Amino acid sequence: MKKIIVLFFLTNIFVLFAQSEKPGFGISFSGFVKTDIIYDSRQNVTIREGHFLLYPQPENFDVNGNDINANPGFNILSIQSRLHGKITGPDAFGAATSGALEGEFFGTSDGDINGFRLRHAYVKFDWENVSLLVGQTWHPMFIAEMYPGVVSFNTGVPFQPFSRNPQIRFTYSIDNLKLILAAASQRDFTSNGPDGFSSTYLRNSVTPNLHAQFQFSSGGTLIGAGVDYKNITPRLATTKKIETDQSITGISAIGFVKFIFDPIIIKAEAVYGNNLADQLMLGGYAVKSTNSISGVEEYTPMSVYSIWGEISTGKEIEFAIFGGYTKNIGAESNISGAYYGRGINLDNVYRISPRVQLNSGKTRISTELEYTSAGYGTPNNLNKGIVEDIKNVSNVRLLLAIFYFF
Repeated sequence: MKKIIVLFFLTNIFVLFAQSEKPGFGISFSGFVKTDIIYDSRQNVTIREGHFLLYPQPENFDVNGNDINANPGFNILSIQSRLHGKITGPDAFGAATSGALEGEFFGTSDGDINGFRLRHAYVKFDWENVSLLVGQTWHPMFIAEMYPGVVSFNTGVPFQPFSRNPQIRFTYSIDNLKLILAAASQRDFTSNGPDGFSSTYLRNSVTPNLHAQFQFSSGGTLIGAGVDYKNITPRLATTKKIETDQSITGISAIGFVKFIFDPIIIKAEAVYGNNLADQLMLGGYAVKSTNSISGVEEYTPMSVYSIWGEISTGKEIEFAIFGGYTKNIGAESNISGAYYGRGINLDNVYRISPRVQLNSGKTRISTELEYTSAGYGTPNNLNKGIVEDIKNVSNVRLLLAIFYFF
């Protein structure tokens, strides 16, 4: 019996010593529980039962001349609640390794609401000046260091690019400079085409979405710019059963700044680009010509620009205001066929949203008043798809959110 007691004691001492000598490899969990209480003054173009607001719906008159979409709406949802796993492990190939696995109950479609969906899943290798990330995370055009801090889950969409993509991302850092190169595919956020929104078009082009970006950071200042290249193949065969490999290329640019003058934080960003529907922004592409014999289509990209800015101050009590504007500036050529994209009949959208957030321990109570205006009209095919005869509609969203972090 004494030998057993001594052996048990020595075994526990060894385990404790081993734990003190080795890093704590494994996974640690964090996240939050969030409930949103939402009131809208108008029907909107949204995702997941009105939770993710893009912009107001256009006028839709009944036989008596009443605008059906002028009716208000109300909802309570907890589907944004989230679980994040931070993974640590031993070095590999001379690099420090880490990873992440994150999901939430937002689902992958309205029919899958409350379903647990993957947000982030990646492994990262960190050498002295170089890091390599492989897996799914934010697209490089979503600047994780300075995205809008709005209460609404739309995170500034459609002014702010918003997409998570499977990717390979290389980052080189020296002093205050950072160079980012990435090659990405599409999964939950996809391009539009003849078969609706799908990753098929990018896959069939056999060319990943390519991105290059630089960042300069010093103290409370972050400045950066990037360029994005995307080529998609909408069809492999025409409507006349003839093989085709016609593709459409989109090139986009982004610039951004963040300044911290404690306790004030200022953020601003500008985006110009083609075919950005996969980033939940306006635009896309259209058919500019069709061969009458073979049915082969040629395409023209539609361009948009957007700007947004935000000022916030305070910690326990935060006051902030966000503003954004985006405009559809048409295609490169006149249009003779179908449009594929998002908000093709929108000329512009703008938003102003002040917010107040109260933080106490692990709990946050947030309220936000979001005013969004959308200018609808008719695209003119003979004028490069420019939207004409514009009529503005607007929505006021009052949002109350309760967070509990863990």
